[in-house]
Amino acid sequence: MADANEPDHVYLVDGSAYIFRAFHALPPMTRPDGTPVNAVYGFANMLTKLVEDSEADFLAVIFDTARKTFRSDIYPEYKAHRPPPPEELVPQFELIREATRAYSLPCLEMAGFEADDLIATYARLAVEQNYDVTIVSSDKDLMQLVGPRVRMLDPMKNKFIGADEVVEKFGVGPDKVVDVQSLAGDSTDNVPGVPGIGIKTAAQLLDEYGDLDTLLARAGEIKQNKRRENLIEFADQARISRRLVTLRADVPVEESIAAFRKKRPDPDILIPFLEEQGFRSVLAKVRAEFGADHAAPTADTATAPGDAAYELVQDEAALERWIAEAATVGTVAVDTETTSLDSMRAELVGVSLSVAGGRACYIPLGHVAPGGGGTGELDLGGDGNGAATDAPRQIPLERAIDLLRPMLEDPGILKVGHNIKYDMQILVRYGIDVAPVDDTMLLSYVLEGGLHGHGLDELAALHLGHTNIKYGEVTGSGKKKIGFAEVALDKALDYAAEDAEVTGRLHRLFKPRLVAERMTTVYETLERPLIRVLSDMERAGILVDAQFLKTLSGDLEKRAADFAADIHKLAGREFNIGSPKQLGEILFDEMSLPGGKKTKTGAYATGVDILENLAAQGHDLPARVLDWRQLTKLKSTYTDALVGQINPDTGRVHTSYAQAIASTGRLSSNDPNLQNIPIRTEEGRKIRQAFIADKGNVLLSADYSQIELRLLAHVAGIEVLRDAFRDGQDIHAMTASEVFGVPVEGMEPAVRSRAKAINFGIIYGISPFGLARQLRIPQGEAKAYIDSYFEKFPGIRDYMETTKAFARENGYVQTIFGRKCHTPGIADKNPAMRNFSERAAINAPLQGAAADIIKRAMIRIPPALGKAGLAARMLLQVHDELIFEVPGSERDATAALVKKVMEDAAHLDVPLIVETGAGANWDEAH
Repeated sequence: MADANEPDHVYLVDGSAYIFRAFHALPPMTRPDGTPVNAVYGFANMLTKLVEDSEADFLAVIFDTARKTFRSDIYPEYKAHRPPPPEELVPQFELIREATRAYSLPCLEMAGFEADDLIATYARLAVEQNYDVTIVSSDKDLMQLVGPRVRMLDPMKNKFIGADEVVEKFGVGPDKVVDVQSLAGDSTDNVPGVPGIGIKTAAQLLDEYGDLDTLLARAGEIKQNKRRENLIEFADQARISRRLVTLRADVPVEESIAAFRKKRPDPDILIPFLEEQGFRSVLAKVRAEFGADHAAPTADTATAPGDAAYELVQDEAALERWIAEAATVGTVAVDTETTSLDSMRAELVGVSLSVAGGRACYIPLGHVAPGGGGTGELDLGGDGNGAATDAPRQIPLERAIDLLRPMLEDPGILKVGHNIKYDMQILVRYGIDVAPVDDTMLLSYVLEGGLHGHGLDELAALHLGHTNIKYGEVTGSGKKKIGFAEVALDKALDYAAEDAEVTGRLHRLFKPRLVAERMTTVYETLERPLIRVLSDMERAGILVDAQFLKTLSGDLEKRAADFAADIHKLAGREFNIGSPKQLGEILFDEMSLPGGKKTKTGAYATGVDILENLAAQGHDLPARVLDWRQLTKLKSTYTDALVGQINPDTGRVHTSYAQAIASTGRLSSNDPNLQNIPIRTEEGRKIRQAFIADKGNVLLSADYSQIELRLLAHVAGIEVLRDAFRDGQDIHAMTASEVFGVPVEGMEPAVRSRAKAINFGIIYGISPFGLARQLRIPQGEAKAYIDSYFEKFPGIRDYMETTKAFARENGYVQTIFGRKCHTPGIADKNPAMRNFSERAAINAPLQGAAADIIKRAMIRIPPALGKAGLAARMLLQVHDELIFEVPGSERDATAALVKKVMEDAAHLDVPLIVETGAGANWDEAH
């Protein structure tokens, strides 16, 4: 309740906005009977938080009616082109209204009016009754209601919106928002407005003329011809728009504000509703609030995450008891808490274990007293056992490691983690070689790759209906953020033990699905064994010549400065080349170059495609800007950044490989990303020269040749391509000969290059427009090339159509090794999204199979090297290439072995060919 001296506060919730926010914020979820409930779950959580956190004395949730409103009578096209809601959302509308009533909150809607009109009416009534009003919504249409007693609350940003924020959004105060919208219109709602006038221009006009009526009456005075003509011609359209955007504050509502008085939900209504939806984490909170009379029955909801028994382990006896239980059960979920995400430098803060649903523990090992710095670097001058004298009570680090090691290395105990590669890398630095392992992130990825993300929090919400404690909730944020080592042990226990317990739950959910969904081979022969391979590669890192990079950085800076001087000279003045807005003004306003298109922000688009088109037309300035951008990007992304990413202890950079990102199975490289260094430019090759071999060694590169084209010939059964590969022909020259009707002998290099572009473009489902832009030829000519290609190789079109049909029917495509690449947009009503998904479906079996093949090779190479007594170390994987550090004396033997293993990684109808090279640096090796 409000303070006795403060007016009561009315909260009006825009329920419709909540629904769509919740639906798009959460991955798909279903309750036990298969009904989709992700929007219901998100809505219930947001509602619970609002009720708990707000200062509301009165609270109501207001929804849009499904029927047409009075605005459709004014303007039949109003909202007429809005697409229907997603099919999975439709059954959730009524459930959300049920949720509102289950929380004992008024659930309001009225035929003929929108939710915004009801909100406007209740806001007026509340102010008239001397109440303050908070409208819970971020909808710009409601900003016209903001006033001295009325504010808005954006629930996603948790930010209040007052008059200043309205001015920031519209350039005018709340009293003139309607006039701005009347002029600018709204394409989302099909409010016509006045053509050529956006929000910024509308605000300027209203600032000059005062209001809409005055502006329209004096439109003839406006100097700009087009603006004047449009205001005169479309004046009635502006007036109609005003009727559409003005919210009705006189709706004949039936409920009084007194009926909105906030009250406690009835547990006999709320709990059965939550049970029916399967919202176990919300149930746990509700039951805790209502006490023992409403405690959970002894069913699975009793041990839902967040409602579990967690133990803080601070002595050896307790730790030994957990270790013994892990040995008895045979499976234990493990998670580490550390001081950093950099596994090469992070210090261990604690370990959590879970052996069963509802049971987990946290073993603090590196916690310090609050204010102790939170680095995890312990004061060994304290008790001599690795614990600071003022630290919370915990088992000495070395002793805990000695106790944990046998269990974590025991081949009879399965260790389960989420992204366990990170935990393995942390623990191996403490002398623990964790094995065997399972990874719930990779299980999810193998089963549902391409459908959603695979982070622990997302999977907990999606599969367990549970919201995990967020890291920021225990460490704080901004200036008040602390390291995990400084977190109080009770909070650390809840956060860390929950991670391990949720991981165990997901493992028990996912692992049986492998057999049922025929994905065991993909997981057991590709993803799981690759964890250790990648871990070893990341720890090995690659040596970098820091001084070479610094010199190169200086050279790039000088060359970029020269380009900048040329650009300013061509422009006739200095400007910020890195500012798209300023660059757009130079190109399209001052130089009047063709093709200028403004974005929603009002600035011209100056992306690469636009600059390339202008450069192709012979314009120097955009060509120089492209060169300047390339140099400055290389400098900031690589030559400068890589120096800072060199590990001072090893002199190497240690990239991290993510296995669960690309739906095709490709690995991605992060911190730093070594897969995107350009190789076709002189500058990119120079950057590769900075990656060097250690003394006495060379770098060896082994690269699959044209692997996706070979897979296309195999999968699509194209005999002419198969024969060409079997005979060792130049595939691009052969294609050029077939498509363009020219002999291979004496072929012009440019003709072969065009065939190469078509070959690789076809794999990615390239369109005539895309090929035309790439080759800088007319679109009709590009279409003729593609048509001719399909005439010569008809099996390729058959493959494409068959693959698209399979994807439409099943929602996924498969590689030759059984990996499923899901294609959720394949049936999208949006043609652009559908076409994109179709292209992805065509390429995924090829790119995915290529990824699978190199993974098979990566798994087989280390044991093959060991068996042969060779000392080479695999350092990097970059698309179809592997990089090794090899003793100079073993170069030829290693190259021969690696080539054989890679070429034998799969047996296709065409040979796999691997090209090798060696040198003192990466560029020489490649």
